[in-house]
Amino acid sequence: MALRPLYDRIIVKRVEPERTTASGIVIPDSAGEKPDQGEVIAVGHGKLLTTGEVRPLAVQPGDRVLFGKYAGQAVKIDGHEVLVLREEDVIALIDA
Repeated sequence: MALRPLYDRIIVKRVEPERTTASGIVIPDSAGEKPDQGEVIAVGHGKLLTTGEVRPLAVQPGDRVLFGKYAGQAVKIDGHEVLVLREEDVIALIDA
């Protein structure tokens, strides 16, 4: 996939949550919600400030992030669904 986001936008691939509970019960796809976690695939070159300067982004490709349930725009590329988010839509970085 050859996407290059502009400015402060990032491309995120959703990470599917575990479908089995601790007691071994399998949760069907129809009962689950869309995950609000993902892996950063690509980042733009930075946020354009009012002074004309470009501030680099805090997230990098490979980071796992937490984002809002309705954040971003879903896009389908090469049969895979990804999200295009602004850096400000990212709530937190997830440490592994």
